Amino acid sequence: MSQVTPTAELPEVLVVQPRLFRDDRGHFLEIHHSAKLSAAGLAETFVQDNASRSVKGVLRGLHYQHPRAQGKFVSVLFGEIYDVAVDIRVGSPTFGRWVGVTLSADAGTQLYIPGGYAHGFAVTSPEAVVLYKCTDLYDPACEGSIRWDDPGIGVDWPVASPLLAPKDADAPRLADVPRDRLPIYGG
Repeated sequence: MSQVTPTAELPEVLVVQPRLFRDDRGHFLEIHHSAKLSAAGLAETFVQDNASRSVKGVLRGLHYQHPRAQGKFVSVLFGEIYDVAVDIRVGSPTFGRWVGVTLSADAGTQLYIPGGYAHGFAVTSPEAVVLYKCTDLYDPACEGSIRWDDPGIGVDWPVASPLLAPKDADAPRLADVPRDRLPIYGG
């Protein structure tokens, strides 16, 4: 069974460590088993799977959706990333705080980020393939971004000069996002 552990910084963000079965051929793990995850405290329904392939130094994020928030269950199929969640729920006692976790295919560690949080990751290996399951469908009208290097958040990224998409390079600071474009804590 997977071990599910809340992060100290943001207890709603969960680190999931599935059982890895290793032998001379490599390893095997279950990426998602709804009944086992539910029994371990992660009872979400996922409706969309996304995958990305990126090279070292790519930083994707910080992304969110509002009002159709997406919880994300992140797994690395190849390589290693530094995965980040930021609480952007207006009125939350942890608003603007972040947590970062290294995820790798070799360790099998996964991260669950609930809706209402911004998400991003930086690739720390030569290449990485990331799979993330989402609790709601992607809706371009709900898409939002927060600047990856927002000094008001202060994420300690492991890359100094990342490769960014134009929308990520031009994203606003959290303080500059209109409050009606952010999720509400408890709402």
